[in-house]
Amino acid sequence: MSNISLSKLLEAGVHFGHKSYRWNPKMFPYIFSEVNNVHILDLVQCANLLNKATEYLNKAAKEDKTFLFIGTKRQASTLIAKEAARSNSYYVNHRWLGGMLTNWATVKERIQRLKELEEQEIAKTFEYLTKKEASLRRKELNKLRKHLDGIKEMKQLPDIVIVIDQKREITAIRECRKLGIPIVSILDTNCDPDLVDIPIPGNDDAVRSIKLILETLTDSIINGKANNL
Repeated sequence: MSNISLSKLLEAGVHFGHKSYRWNPKMFPYIFSEVNNVHILDLVQCANLLNKATEYLNKAAKEDKTFLFIGTKRQASTLIAKEAARSNSYYVNHRWLGGMLTNWATVKERIQRLKELEEQEIAKTFEYLTKKEASLRRKELNKLRKHLDGIKEMKQLPDIVIVIDQKREITAIRECRKLGIPIVSILDTNCDPDLVDIPIPGNDDAVRSIKLILETLTDSIINGKANNL
């Protein structure tokens, strides 16, 4: 369980929501007040629900569950890759390709193609091709790496997904719900808590807020894996 303090959450700006006119009324229970037309989230609830999320992830990690981190916005992209790697998990940190989960069989074929091209690159096969063909393969390799590198070693659908920015990743959210994959997600004041299983009210725009919450969740996964049943 996380022992994160309210002062740390406050310092990271986790409590700052969106302009009040952009809110989703379903987030009302998590909102503390409104200041200068900006909604302020209830930090006590943020802390309690973050603790609940860490307990959930810790237990899942002990049971050897797999995790997929999803966050394609600029502020989250680097952090998503870093924290997924730190917890030996999977990630998608560039544009979500529709069907990444619901059309997993096709995605696995693209992953296999990525691995083939990487093997060709290591074997210096490109050097024996025409300039045009070598250029086309390098372009294809770079594109596949950009979108699939974080799930290259994922053998099957993940057990749990961790999402940054529900609004932006709504396609991924819908795929997870269709497949019955549990969703842990930061919820800003413009989000819909009904679409996720484990909500964490918080600022999903500020880098410091995303970093603090992601690191806390990742630590719980690492600790769980260290005490794997």
